[in-house]
Amino acid sequence: MEAVLSDVVAPEDLKKFEKKYNNELLKGAVSKETQFEYAWCLIRSKYTQDIKEGVKLLKDLVHKSPKDDPRDFLFYLAVANYRLKEYEEALIYIRKLLKNEPGNKQAVELEKLIEKALKKDGLVGMAIVGGIGLGVAGLAGLIGLAVSKGAAKS
Repeated sequence: MEAVLSDVVAPEDLKKFEKKYNNELLKGAVSKETQFEYAWCLIRSKYTQDIKEGVKLLKDLVHKSPKDDPRDFLFYLAVANYRLKEYEEALIYIRKLLKNEPGNKQAVELEKLIEKALKKDGLVGMAIVGGIGLGVAGLAGLIGLAVSKGAAKS
């Protein structure tokens, strides 16, 4: 699963699928397959903006697809949001997939990784907030000490 999450698209592949997507767009209609292939390349980009564009394309596919069809779209939306560190959003998509396919091993494994990242991210956030709190308390203590020394001299 780590390979799926860390896979980076080759620039020539991205260019190839971008060209195919744009050619179909110019003709007036992009096939579902072409849109998916291009989105799949974008979410594997090393650039955040590309990943976000891939998310838009995948969301569009989910909305256009019949109810049973969006399996791959949901999986890759979860992957893309994981890569963007949008863990809550990733969890929503992977759980939608698991609701329809509770036995999907790849999805179960991805859900565990997302939950682990979410917990780690939460702990880091708490540590930062705690550190800021300690810093503020320490600063207040120093100010209090300086004020009390100044009052003692008067």
